[in-house]
Amino acid sequence: MDNTNHKKALINSEIALFLRGLIIGKVLTLMVIGGLLWWLLKPNLSSRSSVDSSSNQSFNRVSSTASNFKTVTDVPNAAFNYGGSTAWASIRQLVDSQIQSDRPELQLRYVDPVNSSPGSSSGIRMLLDGKLDFAQSSRPLTDEEQAIAKERGFSLEQRQVGMDGIAVVVNPSLKVSGLTVDQLRQIYLGRITNWNQVGGPNLPITPLSQRPEDADTVIFSSNSDLKGQALGSNVQYVYSTTEAVRQLSKIPGAVYYASARSVVPQCSVKALPLGQNSGQLITPYREPMISPEQCPRQRNQLNTQAIKDGSYPIIANLFVIIKQNKGREEQIGYAYTKLLLTDQGQKAIEQAGFVGVH
Repeated sequence: MDNTNHKKALINSEIALFLRGLIIGKVLTLMVIGGLLWWLLKPNLSSRSSVDSSSNQSFNRVSSTASNFKTVTDVPNAAFNYGGSTAWASIRQLVDSQIQSDRPELQLRYVDPVNSSPGSSSGIRMLLDGKLDFAQSSRPLTDEEQAIAKERGFSLEQRQVGMDGIAVVVNPSLKVSGLTVDQLRQIYLGRITNWNQVGGPNLPITPLSQRPEDADTVIFSSNSDLKGQALGSNVQYVYSTTEAVRQLSKIPGAVYYASARSVVPQCSVKALPLGQNSGQLITPYREPMISPEQCPRQRNQLNTQAIKDGSYPIIANLFVIIKQNKGREEQIGYAYTKLLLTDQGQKAIEQAGFVGVH
């Protein structure tokens, strides 16, 4: 009995050893096969990684390739009428002349309004009336303008191509440290009427402005801010920024707001620092300020950094207004926008004194 049990124990032990060896052998076999497969696949994985990396590098190269006026496609071979914002004057002079030099098949003709002063509003109105093929604006479209377009069977699209600031300018003799955005609005609503209410001398304020229907730029942040609020009765309306600058040099208490690019370099006016509150006033010009005595040998330059980083409180975005009607107007609107958004176009916009959007 004891011998029989002993034999059974030996047999069980041998079976266990055999099974353990078999399992170990299979594990080792799988490891060898796995290692072999890894070795065989390694070049392919490496190659795939190399392809992915090459693809990314190629994408980055394409993205960063400098573009210019000559690389833009779908530029129509024809003459077109355009106009609008007076703030765009330096772009029309510098940038558009470069475009037409590089793309002679495209002819751009600036058209002044007939019965109103030139500006963003009058330009958009002329576009709606079919007198322009596209418009240049220093303010966004209004709900009313969009509604008029819809009534006439098309829509308007705004494409941003640059940035400007809105500067507030006064007579150089006026001693005022600056204004908050709210103080500026209260002045134009007729609620602040003397400079002594904002830390200045006892001197009546004479606000100058283009008429709202012809305005080139706006100081109210949205349409809703103006609803039901007429400008103050003491506001004197001017035809253009040029006329306003002349009036400022004659009226000690006068104030005007316009494109910073247009008025900051002027010798006969002084731009005021602006802020959301009186403790954070930002200059629209690069400091130190150039005095009128130093001008025109030196001129104040736009504070492009404050506009770029958003610290300057009133920004005016530059828009191309495109007439979406599936016609030649839509084609030239998009083509002109693409030209301005090339690397060459953005560089030229900055050379014209504005801030690019790239």
